Amino acid sequence: MEGILHNPGFLGTNANFAADMTLVIMLLIAALFTVGFALARAEKYTAHRWVQTAGALLNLIMVLWLMVLPFRDFIVRDIGGPRPNIFYTVTTLHAVFGFSAVVFGLFVVLRGNNLMIKPLRFDNYKPYMRIAYALYMLTTLIGIWVYVTWFVTIPVAPAYS
Repeated sequence: MEGILHNPGFLGTNANFAADMTLVIMLLIAALFTVGFALARAEKYTAHRWVQTAGALLNLIMVLWLMVLPFRDFIVRDIGGPRPNIFYTVTTLHAVFGFSAVVFGLFVVLRGNNLMIKPLRFDNYKPYMRIAYALYMLTTLIGIWVYVTWFVTIPVAPAYS
């Protein structure tokens, strides 16, 4: 599997297959969250809950599988660096917003599925869900910026040896 992930990508940039796959899947997850948002607006709350729960869990899997290690290796450990400051800045910004979106989104999902401890429960879902949705969408936009920075604008894309 690792060999496939490090093969050249399919979007025509300097990215490897893993980066291209991550971008496409994260855009699909953002679309899934938008479908869930539309379901809530249409008052189809059971379908909304299932869609948002699936999106949040898929997002968590993608973050843990394909984002944490590159951040550790290319930002924290700076393997292959130094690179332009924008590389570190945009990636760290994405990590901060992404961490916030994942933690807050999972909190809302746990509450929406009645799995939250009593002191942290809330009844008015709408503001919490809107904040979670906005965080996910903002993080997705910053993630696109990260992709462009890493694989389009800098001369040598980060890569595992």
